[in-house]
Amino acid sequence: MPELTQYQKTRNSKSEIMQLATEANVDESSALYSEDLAPIPMSKRTWTTWNYAALWISMSLCIPTYMMASSLIQGGMNWWQAIFTIFLGNTIVLIPMVLNGHAGAQYGIPFPVLVRSSFGTSGANIPAMLRAIVACGWFGIQTWIGGFSIYQMLRLWIPSLETLPQVFPVSFGLQTGPAICFFLFWMLNMYVVYLGVESIRKLLVFKAFFLPVAALALLWWAISAGNGLGPILKQPAKFATSAEFFAFFFPALTGMVGFWATLSLNIPDFTRYATSQQAQVRGQIIGLPPAMTLFSFIGVVVTSATTIIYGTTIWDPLVLAGKFDSKLLVSIAMIAVAISTLATNIAANIVSPANDFANLAPSKIDFRKGGYITGIIGILIFPWKLIADPTGFIFTWLVGYSSLLGPVGGIMIADYFFLRKQQLVLTDLYSESGIYRFKNGFNPAAIIALLAGILPNIPGFLTTIQVIPADSVPGWISHLYNYAWFVGFLVSGIVYLGLMRNVPMRIEQQQKPEKLTFL
Repeated sequence: MPELTQYQKTRNSKSEIMQLATEANVDESSALYSEDLAPIPMSKRTWTTWNYAALWISMSLCIPTYMMASSLIQGGMNWWQAIFTIFLGNTIVLIPMVLNGHAGAQYGIPFPVLVRSSFGTSGANIPAMLRAIVACGWFGIQTWIGGFSIYQMLRLWIPSLETLPQVFPVSFGLQTGPAICFFLFWMLNMYVVYLGVESIRKLLVFKAFFLPVAALALLWWAISAGNGLGPILKQPAKFATSAEFFAFFFPALTGMVGFWATLSLNIPDFTRYATSQQAQVRGQIIGLPPAMTLFSFIGVVVTSATTIIYGTTIWDPLVLAGKFDSKLLVSIAMIAVAISTLATNIAANIVSPANDFANLAPSKIDFRKGGYITGIIGILIFPWKLIADPTGFIFTWLVGYSSLLGPVGGIMIADYFFLRKQQLVLTDLYSESGIYRFKNGFNPAAIIALLAGILPNIPGFLTTIQVIPADSVPGWISHLYNYAWFVGFLVSGIVYLGLMRNVPMRIEQQQKPEKLTFL
């Protein structure tokens, strides 16, 4: 993703980082301090409103965004219901995105450092690992998309690829041909990890130009082949009653919020470069909801058009592209998708979890090993099953991981805004003996609150993945899962504030960046 390029451009010189650390009395010899985690000096904060807007526009232009939108159509919504759900979900997630971004812009610190104030200097690894595991899942999904695009191309030139003997158990739901292409693409990703992140720079530029052009071309095809927008937008919803609609709408809305739940936590990794609070707030408002809604509209229109053109709803753009008559056209499109997906995957889904894993044991796990760990977990999550149908993509994947990340977001916001009143002791965030050490580096209140936010959603998740019968738990309990992110966010935030109400807060005057206000 382009944010990696921006990150490399705004890397700080070691002398400037050490200067700010010295001014703030940060202990540079601490095991909690490193050049990458150090506070960013004001002189190196160069991201403006339009940098953040461009960041979100670029991140929104990806195959999963298209699939998220089209899955709502496949699930039964009409075009305006799908667009409204996506817009509302992204508007909701914008709130924690902006709030968590405040500390990054205020103090110049990244997510792993900010979360020390609530979870403790060692406990911060808990939310970091939750975020890393989700990124591993996205890595698997993107790798499957890239591998399947290669399969869609090769099967046109090598028809026998479709009829290879089955080698995997039926329960895996994995055909031999797509599996071979998936593992080949997975190995290519691992080879790029071996070479290093710099090898992906040019592919990031290619992605930034290719996907918008491809999306507009696909929209033009859908309108032309579907006899204009009129017949496409007249496609009715498939819900017989309002009860059926809302039974799908609420988990779908939770899934839309969950789509960016990871970034809503680690957004300080980017807002630490903001020239002001106004820059990060306005940039995200301009970039996130509009970009997601507009690109999703393309997915909605194209998916609705497939019902008219082919008589069945095709929500996967790779399956749709495979139906085109021209072998050359399909091949070019699939190669382009594979290259674009490779660039996105390495930048968005390898860099962050690899660093998170490396942070667990810096002397034993380097970036390369962290990348390999990410790749292995990405396979074990069975990504082909997660996106095999819209139900699995929304109810199992998007809603499922939102039940883990919502509680973390609730704790972070409760701690920073309600408990500490936006005041952090910068020196202690990097100290092994400061106020954020709590009990042996862990804050029991944060861990208890995290579990309290996760537990209500477990029964619903288990019934959704059919580990336990649906009638084994009361309906109102299992239905809480439809609101997983919201339930976890509120429960964990409230429990955390309750447990911390009698804990004294020590706020010291210190040298820090000029205080920035929201608007």
